[in-house]
Amino acid sequence: MTMTNPPKNHSHSLLTRRTFIQGSTAALAASTLSIARSAHAAGDDTLKVALIGCGGRGSGAAAQALSTSGAVKLWAMADLFSDKLETSLKSLCTGQDARYDREAHKGLAGQIAVPPERRFLGFDAYKQAIDCVDVAILTTAPHFRPIHFEYAAQQGKHVFMEKPVAVDADGIRRVLAAAEVAKQKNLKVGVGLQRHHDARYIETVKRIQDGAIGEIQCLLAYWNGSGYRARPPREPGMSEMTYQLRNPYHYTWVSGDNIVEQHVHNLDVCNWIKGTHPVTAQGQGGRQVRIGPAFGDIFDHHYVEFTYEDGSQLFSQCRHMPGCWGKVAELVVGTKGKADVGGGKIEAGVDSWRGDKPKANPYQVEHDQLFDAIRNDRPYSEAVSGALSTMTGVMGRMATYSGKMISWDEALQSELSLAPDRYAFDAAPPVLPGPDGIYPCAVPGVTKVL
Repeated sequence: MTMTNPPKNHSHSLLTRRTFIQGSTAALAASTLSIARSAHAAGDDTLKVALIGCGGRGSGAAAQALSTSGAVKLWAMADLFSDKLETSLKSLCTGQDARYDREAHKGLAGQIAVPPERRFLGFDAYKQAIDCVDVAILTTAPHFRPIHFEYAAQQGKHVFMEKPVAVDADGIRRVLAAAEVAKQKNLKVGVGLQRHHDARYIETVKRIQDGAIGEIQCLLAYWNGSGYRARPPREPGMSEMTYQLRNPYHYTWVSGDNIVEQHVHNLDVCNWIKGTHPVTAQGQGGRQVRIGPAFGDIFDHHYVEFTYEDGSQLFSQCRHMPGCWGKVAELVVGTKGKADVGGGKIEAGVDSWRGDKPKANPYQVEHDQLFDAIRNDRPYSEAVSGALSTMTGVMGRMATYSGKMISWDEALQSELSLAPDRYAFDAAPPVLPGPDGIYPCAVPGVTKVL
């Protein structure tokens, strides 16, 4: 795979509150603004979909796309590994159990037309899959998201891409540039930050922004859990690149570390509430428990203090340690009260409120709204807000890895790329294990991140 570096774009230093809110709530817009018609407006034929990245989340996203209103066909699939592609195809055809991120189904074979000639494998497989469809579902490991989104936008395809949308500043800049291309081509772009499509989150955020808890003093974000399981030991003869791509969550260059890959959900909600992104970050983190060869080079805990331009702060925790206190939440403290955003709860005296449990799965709703926008040519783009929330996580990781105070501008302008020199199964990945099998990780006070 040949990679090119686009011109650096540093004009995204700080979006206004209005601009950010508009971007992050585009899924809810009912505007019928007259703009150039998309490839598939109302009344057009079947939408053909490609799944690029055939893991569990990708299979769920494909099922949700096929469950939207109107004619949709899964037309092509792409992955690095044939066993993942075939497993995904079988489950989509024969049925999947319900999970937190999807409803159960008994098979969607009638909407699947992926013969062997449209099952593409390898680092360039995404191009072949994207070329023959109308909509691309991008659900590979996060490192590849900017490359795939960039190509889809160039080819004039609508996109659903999972979070996070990149793992480093170079990737963020590429996503922002591709978002501009998509905008100019009137392409619809969804990002898998599904809390924006959760009725309880939407109502709670609206109440906070309308002043239910007064002026925001601070926000608290948590993703503390036991962490991802380690993969089985490497098979004899398996290359280092293959092993790391089979074990993606545990390598910073592939996943971005858990503060980017997972905690981005919580950081995104906080940015949504504030209507913008933080301007500085400082924090600490490290590895205490998940330190064996199976756990790559990521940290198992991060704590970051983010500061917004108005001086309010976001206190962020994410931890992957079994047997510890767990919490996944976003809390907001204001001058009149406090809010549990995901819990749909506001405590503010006479203005206290408790929301109902959402009746619809937000993972399905985000696809319903994206495909409705494609069919009816409604404005729809979550690319910029998704990129800025991802960049918030990247800036937080820079702070914990380095132990330094990091500003938004210097983080976004960082020339440090996490990409390997080349993409091939026999190529060297950016991090290699030592003689004891342990991967070197960042050392605060020593590691350079800018």
